[in-house]
Amino acid sequence: MQLIADSGSTKVDWRAILDDGTVKKIATEGINPVFLSEEAIIDILEKNLVPEIGKGVDKVWFYGAGVLPGEPTDKLKACFKKVFPNSETNASSDILAAARALCGKKAGIACILGTGANSCFYDGETATSNVKAGGFILGDEASGAYLGKKLISDFIKGLLPKAIEQEFVKRYNLDYLAIVQKVYKEPLPSRFLASFSPFIYEFRNHPHIATLLKTSFDEFLRRNIIHYDYRRYDVNFVGSIAYYYKDILEKCVMANGMRMGKVLKGPIDGLVEFHKEA
Repeated sequence: MQLIADSGSTKVDWRAILDDGTVKKIATEGINPVFLSEEAIIDILEKNLVPEIGKGVDKVWFYGAGVLPGEPTDKLKACFKKVFPNSETNASSDILAAARALCGKKAGIACILGTGANSCFYDGETATSNVKAGGFILGDEASGAYLGKKLISDFIKGLLPKAIEQEFVKRYNLDYLAIVQKVYKEPLPSRFLASFSPFIYEFRNHPHIATLLKTSFDEFLRRNIIHYDYRRYDVNFVGSIAYYYKDILEKCVMANGMRMGKVLKGPIDGLVEFHKEA
């Protein structure tokens, strides 16, 4: 049995490829090796995963946020070895997951546009170059957190059109001090900022929000994708922002002289196909 994981900090999408080729879906709470102890990771696996699939796992392919070289990866491998003693464990970043899901075994440019943003050039096996994402403060252009940051910034500076501002106040009941508290004092500010994506989507056709979206997508392309060989290779995307704003994103891609490739909401099903063929 092969076990594939697409992990964020809040949720893991698992797919177990059984020996007869059928695929079983499982979901558990998130596993980020940077923040979770070995004991906590093992507890999630034992309580939520083993009852669903047993311990007959031959290979584990774990992709996710926080999968960094060194201690985090070593920790993950140790946990899987304890829970599935006969398994071979592979742990890789979420950008490699995106590349394999989008491009398979062909070369291409792979991008993540979800809560965060990232990109790479993929040679058909591995990510050979990667423009540093920078996080939502220094980069992550066009991510959910970045769009939310721009919306909130316009709100606190009185730049939102009156109709949008009134609806925002009515819906969220947030004042300046509450916003500062959530962004600068509380954990996971990027998730808080990204939580406004549905509101942005609702007003996507308003000229102000349409401009916010277009300029954000242009910034992502001009600050990240410009560094890759975009004249030769399509630009492919995975993530909720790319998926729900595909029409606007595609226009920006074309306007910047690039070619739009595949767009997926999430990588997990593409990863299943990749590893079935491996």
